[in-house]
Amino acid sequence: MAELSVNKKRKGKVKEAEIESKDQRWHCRNRVTLVFGSNDIEDLETYLYTEDSVEFQTVKFHQAKSKAIEEILDNCIDEFYRGHVSEVKVTLSPDKMEITVEDNGIGFPLSKVPQVYTEFRTGSKFKDEETDSKGFLHRTLGQNGLGASATCLTSDLFEVRVRHYNSKKEQTFTFIDGALKTKKTKPKPFKGHSGVRVKLSLAKEVYKNPKIDEDLLRKRIIDLAYNNPGLKFIFNNENYLYKEGLFELAKRIDPEGPIQLGSDKYVYETTTSKKKKAKGQIDMTVALTMDFKSEERERFISFVNSTPTFDGGFHNDRIKRVFINSIKEKLERQAKKEKVSINDNDVLQGLTFIIGITMPNPRFESQTKRKLVRDTHLEKGIESFMSKAMTKFLRSQKDFLDLVLDRAKTRHHFQDLKEASKKGKKAKKQRVEKLLDANERKDRSKCMLFICEGDSAIGGLRSARDKLIQGGIALKGKPMNVSQATIKDILANQELSDIMASIGLTIGVKADIDNLRYSKIVFLADSDVDGGHINTLLTNFFFTFWPELFQKGIIQIAKAPLFEIITDGETLYAETPEELESIKKKKNVKIKEIQRNKGLGEMSQEAFKHVLNRDSFTKITTEDMKKSKKMLHVCFGKDTQLRKDLLLEENA
Repeated sequence: MAELSVNKKRKGKVKEAEIESKDQRWHCRNRVTLVFGSNDIEDLETYLYTEDSVEFQTVKFHQAKSKAIEEILDNCIDEFYRGHVSEVKVTLSPDKMEITVEDNGIGFPLSKVPQVYTEFRTGSKFKDEETDSKGFLHRTLGQNGLGASATCLTSDLFEVRVRHYNSKKEQTFTFIDGALKTKKTKPKPFKGHSGVRVKLSLAKEVYKNPKIDEDLLRKRIIDLAYNNPGLKFIFNNENYLYKEGLFELAKRIDPEGPIQLGSDKYVYETTTSKKKKAKGQIDMTVALTMDFKSEERERFISFVNSTPTFDGGFHNDRIKRVFINSIKEKLERQAKKEKVSINDNDVLQGLTFIIGITMPNPRFESQTKRKLVRDTHLEKGIESFMSKAMTKFLRSQKDFLDLVLDRAKTRHHFQDLKEASKKGKKAKKQRVEKLLDANERKDRSKCMLFICEGDSAIGGLRSARDKLIQGGIALKGKPMNVSQATIKDILANQELSDIMASIGLTIGVKADIDNLRYSKIVFLADSDVDGGHINTLLTNFFFTFWPELFQKGIIQIAKAPLFEIITDGETLYAETPEELESIKKKKNVKIKEIQRNKGLGEMSQEAFKHVLNRDSFTKITTEDMKKSKKMLHVCFGKDTQLRKDLLLEENA
């Protein structure tokens, strides 16, 4: 086996490391972050209680100072879990420098007071695997025997009065300057309630600013009251007592109608390290508030054994994942039909989860208890709880499911619009092969584009047009119904893409009227039913994406003559049979021949010139944009019943 090198050269006598041993008071006061977390002020995303609501905000938070106070409050909660406490009274002095916490529990033996409050690893909560009279494991907040003693050792003044129920005696101990000095009274009988009262002032030497934040203290007290229904808190003469627990907190956040996702117990069997059988009980409650209009991401207000888990952890992550997966699974078929995918944010946006877990032996990442770690029993409990809760939720929350699907569609639509914008910019730089362009270059506002039905119509247009200002592009059959197509489908349609590129339009981008390549867009279709369909489908296309074109009178229709009437002196044109009959009745007109045009392809060059050389065409305008949009939705949307109702109404 290789030896370590001895070649390291050292000059003279080497100074050795000084080995020290510090007592727990020094260690606690100088390394308070190891026990209570950060000793600096940080920004915390949380909430404060107003008179009758909850206000989410960023607050200035001192983790160590807050935790030092919470440790004393938590001892009262542990006694409540054991069935000994029904009231807790908290008093904060006017200068915010001194706090008093008092309960009506049973106290504990007076001889143990110095140990409990000045020595680490001292307490009554180490019996993780011991059970109560019914065989259930105990549930507590404290586990390590550090909290109360660490608070005492980091306080300038720490006064404890214990009234012991069993001995009927009380005694007061005063620990000064982190327990460097101790004063005590003689034990004596007491009148009134038993329990523990702690009065303390935090040490300026340790916490820099020992002033206690009243709003955050009130928040902690109200949180404890919500987490422990039936336990009354009195804070500076303010009373807090709740019967429904965390669901009442949900109501405070959303008075309109929070949802009780569920409240249940999960019981499991286990074996202790001493091979003894035991039972564990996990109480779970989850409430939910839903803001359908909010665009903010989800929030979590969660507690484990009444402790706020600011950094979340396993319980938050598991409940969130089961909730999301249940929604996605429920909407899977519908999403596939709509050609969209649902992401997590579609489900979670605007939600606030209020979670309460009470369990034996919770394990946290640190003494600050801000984040819960994984527990196999809790995992099974959550799976069982959420399975039942989500079955009920999915049956009763159709509006929420519709909202999630709409969010997914809107998101996909927005993504498609971004893609359309990229493609539109690229298309503007490319030549459109099928475009019969106008030759004017300096002033494109003089130019008009005819969208024609069929290649044969373009042939007639080519020979009859004014090449300087008139352009044309042909359609093959009927254009796409964009109301029943995705943006991707529209972009993949070559004809519509060519039309957009020819004019200078991009889906999702408002039309820049002054910079369009054509100032008039004229539909030129056959004067029959199919031609009417083409005109309305084109109208739907342009109105869906650029309604501003209609406000400016840019979208127009050119009516092709159905009849060419050849007379002695000139050729007359009639667009309808009624107009033809009117010409026939004229005495001074001698008709030689009447030609009926089935379509644009049968029109003579003179007829094309007659159409193209008109001073004006029929503008498609609207007085009410909302009504127009609604009517197009009725005519072209996916809901066929709307069209049936319209036809029945017209017939009636």
